[in-house]
Amino acid sequence: MSFRNIGVVYRKELKEALRDRRTLISSLLVPLLLFPILTAGLGAAISALVGKAKEEIPKIMILGGEDSPEILAQIHKLNHVDILPATGDWKAKVIDKQVRAVLEIPAGFQDSLARRQVGLLKIYDYDGDLKSSVAADSIQKQLEEYRGNLVKVNLAVKNLPESALKPFEVKQQNVAPPEKVGGAAFGGLIGYMVILLCLTGSMYPAMDLTAGEKERGTMETILSSPISRLDLVLGKFFLVLTTALTTAALSVTSMGISFFVLGKVHAFDSAGAETAQQMQLQIHFHTVLSIFIMVLPVAVLFAAALMTVAVFAKSYKEAQSYISPLMFIVIIPAVCAMLPIDLDAKLALVPILNASLLCKELVTDTYHWNYIAIIFGSTCVYAAAALFLAVKMFQREDVLFRS
Repeated sequence: MSFRNIGVVYRKELKEALRDRRTLISSLLVPLLLFPILTAGLGAAISALVGKAKEEIPKIMILGGEDSPEILAQIHKLNHVDILPATGDWKAKVIDKQVRAVLEIPAGFQDSLARRQVGLLKIYDYDGDLKSSVAADSIQKQLEEYRGNLVKVNLAVKNLPESALKPFEVKQQNVAPPEKVGGAAFGGLIGYMVILLCLTGSMYPAMDLTAGEKERGTMETILSSPISRLDLVLGKFFLVLTTALTTAALSVTSMGISFFVLGKVHAFDSAGAETAQQMQLQIHFHTVLSIFIMVLPVAVLFAAALMTVAVFAKSYKEAQSYISPLMFIVIIPAVCAMLPIDLDAKLALVPILNASLLCKELVTDTYHWNYIAIIFGSTCVYAAAALFLAVKMFQREDVLFRS
């Protein structure tokens, strides 16, 4: 093995990669722009849609209630609703979103309240539809306010204080600092996005340096040069590894800046004080460095595995079809890190999932050194095996010159 020859191959491939728009977009532009768009752009779009849904005057219906005028009066107090006459096909209208919510008042409801009997009011809505939920919540809030007033009247009749209904309160109090709260909320997403972008950042160079060389007819020229197969593979491998690590580093940095700016923006809004606390996710330099070190063997694994798979293809398009299933193999365990799963010794041996779970822990400044050692060591073993397999594939003529 000659480090000089490896460097020559690496510099040559690096120059070609910097001229490739697909590589630049996947390795530089995507990680830099994706997180600001997701955090700021998507957040603003969701807020606008929710605000628009709340501003809309929903259409509702009332079934029954002819003998319960007080309940009807409470519903008519709602300012931003349009009460339609009851029809027999009310359920179909709710499903077709012509009516957002329907209140059913049973016969004799008001008399049952006077006799101190427990009554039941039903609100029918379209579960999962935001505008329907807003209408149903408005009705329920108004009725709960009326119920509270009835309770106060009943207590006053019995000469009882309001505290008799609620002799004590239970309150949950968060003791974790805001940074750890934000890390627990978004740490799984960071691990998922970093690993996914690390894969996509290395995918295009890996396909171009293998299947792309075959399609352009330059593979034979490179193999005829006075460089050993090992030096050739390592030179190409280090280029793919560079793009993977660059993408991972930029994605973590971009996400940290995005959350910091978004938290500052919400902090200026008094109504968004709670949101600002949740968004207070600060990714410090030591956190970025820790994630970078732990992602290093994962990037080696991705680079070697992608080159091994792509070298079997005869064209760039064929390489894409081979690598597509690999995306699902990576995405599924990475997504699992966003679930309420705690890292343990067994999960520390599962590739991809272990790194994603560890990223979630590192974002909250939690360092389980025993798990870190297991994850780093096992991932290095997987990466070494993948790199060994990539070198072996490049030494097989039947793979390099498939017809």
